[in-house]
Amino acid sequence: MLLSLCACLLWLSAGGLRTVQAEDPNADTGTGSQHRNLAPNNVDFAFDLYKHLVASAPGENIFISPVSISMSLAMLSLGARGPTRAQLLRGLGFNLTEMPEAQIHHNFQYLHHLLKELDATLGNALFLNQSLDLLESFSADAKLYYELDTLAIDQDWATASKQINEYIKNKTQEKTVNLFSALDSPAVLILVNYIFFKGTWAHPFHLESTREENFYVNESTLVKVPMMFQSSEIKYLNDSVLRCQLVQLDYRGNETVFFVLPEKGQIDAVINALSRDTIQRWSDALTSGQVDLYIPKVSITGAYDLEALLKVMGFEDVFSNQANFSGITRETQLKLSKVVHKAGLQLDEKGVKATAPPVVTRNMTSEPRTILFNQPFIVMVFDNYTWSSLFLVKVVNPKSHSPV
Repeated sequence: MLLSLCACLLWLSAGGLRTVQAEDPNADTGTGSQHRNLAPNNVDFAFDLYKHLVASAPGENIFISPVSISMSLAMLSLGARGPTRAQLLRGLGFNLTEMPEAQIHHNFQYLHHLLKELDATLGNALFLNQSLDLLESFSADAKLYYELDTLAIDQDWATASKQINEYIKNKTQEKTVNLFSALDSPAVLILVNYIFFKGTWAHPFHLESTREENFYVNESTLVKVPMMFQSSEIKYLNDSVLRCQLVQLDYRGNETVFFVLPEKGQIDAVINALSRDTIQRWSDALTSGQVDLYIPKVSITGAYDLEALLKVMGFEDVFSNQANFSGITRETQLKLSKVVHKAGLQLDEKGVKATAPPVVTRNMTSEPRTILFNQPFIVMVFDNYTWSSLFLVKVVNPKSHSPV
């Protein structure tokens, strides 16, 4: 299930990020609070990555955790040198004249620590051919800042793929199996990033109210899905500019989720318009009112080899013979073979406590607004405290799965 979310509204402004949430009294008020300086870079990278991935897979479900990908690439820069290092940090949106590299890694360290305190399974693993000599300095720094696991794999790819699969299966509590095949191209250096969240709605959907309903994938495709229901005071917006409706829901925890329902045929147009300014405008315009809300009960996973996508986004050197990872190993011709990202999402009715079907008292002068997510929609999850983009989702067909 999605990670727990809270009622505090997230604000993302062009000049930075701010929140109406009060400061956590137990939060670190020293250098740890500098993790918030990552917010503009993380959100800009998140939307850029999401848009490229949507464009590369038209008509398909998309599910990624941008912040975990940002962390894995920043971690990789610890072992990069020269133009390769500069390309990684520049691609993530960092300007070293504005934020020193040491501060970037300290900020990500604190961000990683905060995310681990949530009910999450997340991590990075670097798999290297056992013939390579891993430098202790890289191993120590990557473990310190990102809790990276580094593992030597067999030179025989059939054996190596089994080793990797077994490791990932154990780390993700068997949520991910057979990520690699013996038929895949042999790889020398592989970066695997994974994240799974579970949590609890603060205001749960009503279990007994879930019914099979129609979901219109497109003009010619209809599928049956279990549709969840709740009727409550909900923040919502009807955006005439981007031709969509959206709601903001609350979970127990420290995150904010936007469910966005574009008009038919408009989902890609809405995605292409996503930016910090768009989210800021939506946040400013949200209003509260009685809403009869219907959202599909879905389980979606995404598994992506990000090589082609990252090349398009300006990270081409890390996969080429121009790569310089002499900070990882003394092997001069080492280049990244694969970057694999795996994430999982489950939306169901569960809340803080069991709930019965609602007994709704209507205001006779004001009928509730009905918002029915029965066609392709967008889900965006932001963490209020770190202001990071935890998940960006495009749901085209709730009955299908994202490609590997």
